[in-house]
Amino acid sequence: MNVQSSSQPTGSRERSLDEVKAELMRRAGRLNPFEDIRPEDAERVMNALTSLDKDHWGEEWSKLGLSYEKKGDERLAAGAPGKELLELYMHGFDACRVGRYPSPVSPGKLAAYHHSLRMFRKAAKHFEPKLEIVEIPFEGKKLVGYLQRPPGVAKPPVVLHWGGVDGWKEDRLRISNEIMHAGMASLIVDMPGSGENPVSYSDPAAERTYLAWMDYINQRTDIDGARLGVWGGSFGAYWAARLAYVARDRIKGAVFHGGNIHYGFQKEWLVPAFTTGGATYLFGAQSLLDARGRAMGTKTMEEFLEIAPRFSLKTMGLLDQPSAPILGVNGKLDDQAPVADIYLLMEHGSPKSARVYADGHHMGRTPGQPADHIAVTIVQWLKEQLAR
Repeated sequence: MNVQSSSQPTGSRERSLDEVKAELMRRAGRLNPFEDIRPEDAERVMNALTSLDKDHWGEEWSKLGLSYEKKGDERLAAGAPGKELLELYMHGFDACRVGRYPSPVSPGKLAAYHHSLRMFRKAAKHFEPKLEIVEIPFEGKKLVGYLQRPPGVAKPPVVLHWGGVDGWKEDRLRISNEIMHAGMASLIVDMPGSGENPVSYSDPAAERTYLAWMDYINQRTDIDGARLGVWGGSFGAYWAARLAYVARDRIKGAVFHGGNIHYGFQKEWLVPAFTTGGATYLFGAQSLLDARGRAMGTKTMEEFLEIAPRFSLKTMGLLDQPSAPILGVNGKLDDQAPVADIYLLMEHGSPKSARVYADGHHMGRTPGQPADHIAVTIVQWLKEQLAR
């Protein structure tokens, strides 16, 4: 395939406005990342859309989110209970979260992201268990994370976790709840190149952001930094696998969930993923390239293809080295991250564990099966590792 140096690769298949509307309505209230959107709200926004212009998309979803925020502010002033405020602000957050989806690559989508962050923090004041916003200095900048501890557990083990190019720290509350339900503390951060992380995925400092969080965890006296697990999702899964090698003495277990470590960084995989693949992306394959490019700091497909192979753990010579325990999880049919990368991990170095979903797609999500099963399986594995 001839790869052009424009951001629109030859042969890419993008959904039309009508197709996007129909697909979003199918997912609203049911499927990630729209599972918390009320169908009636989705219908309202879809009826208002006249094109798939990125700013238009962000603005229409922001209108919905801002209406929920306004109502939340009014109810706050009237002395409404926290439960009601939490619901209103989270509806506002979810609307603006979809407004920046999958990644804020335009001014309108970036504005939607900033709205979502503000509304999330208003909602977070009413979370149970309490959510602590943690800020730590990092090389002249700052890193931001969300810490929650399970009630009634003294000095619990900790799971440091993050998502990929579209699932940011505010989007992992369900996972955080599963972690706490198992008696572990949850510290959610943003992957390099996403959310409030000031460092690009391709920055040499990217790996050090995770090490800085590990240093911070060890300084806390109310959590057990000696019992630490890491869990990276989607394009962020790479960092969990890499940390299993470079920080193997600091972590008890690493979850590589739906990501790439070698094959997924090669042109042979990426060109189809960015053109005919990306089926789980609402807008189609081009938006997958846009989102990953924003994280990586590249503008074109050609630039991305040039830089991506350098991230291969095989090329780095890490695969045959000892590692912390690794659990690889993905669907066999994933068109964003090749399941072959799990098999490659298992063929080298220390023994690994894996859960491959034969009929699963990205992250192992399988049509007709509850997605919560995947998180429960992963949390149970982490709990076993962190008990040692």
